[in-house]
Amino acid sequence: MIIAVFPGQGSQTPGFLAPWLESEVARERLQAFSDKAQVDLVAAGTSWDADRIRDTKIAQPLIVAASLLSYAALIERAGTRPQGVAGHSVGELAALAAAEVISSDEALRLVGIRGRAMADAAAVAQTGMSAIVGGDEQDVLSALEKHSLTPANFNGGGQIVAAGALGDLAELAASPPRGTRIIPLKVAGAFHTGYMASAVDTLRTAAATVETSDPTVTLWSNHDGSTLTHGRAAIDRMVAQIASPVRWDLCMASFAENGVTGIIELAPAGTLIGLAKRALRGVPSVAVKTPDDLEAAANLLTGDAA
Repeated sequence: MIIAVFPGQGSQTPGFLAPWLESEVARERLQAFSDKAQVDLVAAGTSWDADRIRDTKIAQPLIVAASLLSYAALIERAGTRPQGVAGHSVGELAALAAAEVISSDEALRLVGIRGRAMADAAAVAQTGMSAIVGGDEQDVLSALEKHSLTPANFNGGGQIVAAGALGDLAELAASPPRGTRIIPLKVAGAFHTGYMASAVDTLRTAAATVETSDPTVTLWSNHDGSTLTHGRAAIDRMVAQIASPVRWDLCMASFAENGVTGIIELAPAGTLIGLAKRALRGVPSVAVKTPDDLEAAANLLTGDAA
């Protein structure tokens, strides 16, 4: 089984969409996505600087739009679809669209609302996130509890992301658990924690009337690594996930249990493939960063189908 995975916030870089927009079809599609998300995604993906695209309300629709543009290009090149999909954090909205639970346009409308609501929630208090690499997991979790921090992402491959007040994150960095490295993340708040409760309420209201279908390919939930078969349940999980930890480690364990034989990460790619190389050794993977990567991704996809 070859699957497609969709990255989360923090994977964007200035100008990364420029190569994709050499296609007039892709440019027109991105302009349509801009209308749905209420963000100028063409400018954001080509000319805005790192600080500007780090803004949560910009970053989230930008990432989902890029993932769906590159996913459509992959399908066109390969002539077939991956057999399963999963998304990390905001990437779950791209996965829902890829699994045909919701339309791409609806995904961009919802991610625009999600980004604005999470930015508003993050503005209430000075919070952030830091990746903790290495160390003993129980030691890490004990240190987070000691510093009143939440394990917001269990990324697998020996990485946990802590979230909470900036002062508490600074204290953690000053006295890290043994054998760990602390990396502050360039995000604007403590995502996937109780700080995001108001954003959950906003997105739940927006998603309540969305028309859904059941997934047409295997769809994993990053809430617990389970596979979802009902569209409405998938939407409900996506909404609640804003204030609950991302369990990408459990997703990767489920990939192994379900016979995944290849992974394609869509733009802006690289982060999830890096995690997979550490946790799923030997599984072929391709990161689709630019259109030049589509051939390798299509070859991996069609080779499995054959």
